[in-house]
Amino acid sequence: WFWAALVGTGLSFHIRLNLAQPGGIYSDMPQLYNVIVTSHALMMIFFFVMPVMMGGFGNWLIPLMIGCTDMVFPRLNNLSYWVLPGPLFMLLVSALIEGGAGPGWTLYPPLSASMFHSTPGMDLVIFALHIAGFGSIMSSLNFMSTIGGARFYGLIPERMPIFIWAMFVTSWLLLFSLPVLAGGLTMLLTDRHANTSFFRP
Repeated sequence: WFWAALVGTGLSFHIRLNLAQPGGIYSDMPQLYNVIVTSHALMMIFFFVMPVMMGGFGNWLIPLMIGCTDMVFPRLNNLSYWVLPGPLFMLLVSALIEGGAGPGWTLYPPLSASMFHSTPGMDLVIFALHIAGFGSIMSSLNFMSTIGGARFYGLIPERMPIFIWAMFVTSWLLLFSLPVLAGGLTMLLTDRHANTSFFRP
């Protein structure tokens, strides 16, 4: 995921370059600037910070710190890793389709609705976040199961290192928040293509 970090850093450089002078270098191309901001944020959050900080450090340090040989569900671990290249590719390709998807990193309607972003690139971003969120849910379940069920018998909760507690609580938070994100993205997708009105006042 070093490559995703490099792409995100390059996009960050473009944002800082634009903000370095009055009016910016993208003043005549506001949609391109919005696409850069959106792609940078989603790239760094879903394809660098979450996989590396949670997945990478969690898989490396949790078994060491709780005294087990490996994660409880290694194949689930593998799945949570290998579902990420597809969404990463979709996020990159979305910036190249019909002007790209530039509703901002929060994807708030109405900017992400079909009225303002009728491009298929917006749908690619929605699908990418769906799949990346699914991978994060899988790794969170694995972390919680490992911390809860595979600890060294003397490692009672009061003796667990603060890093293990941080990973456990963060896994719970991801498990609570990512299905809600998936539900919101599904409602946005049906607003765009199935004539529903979840986000249309």
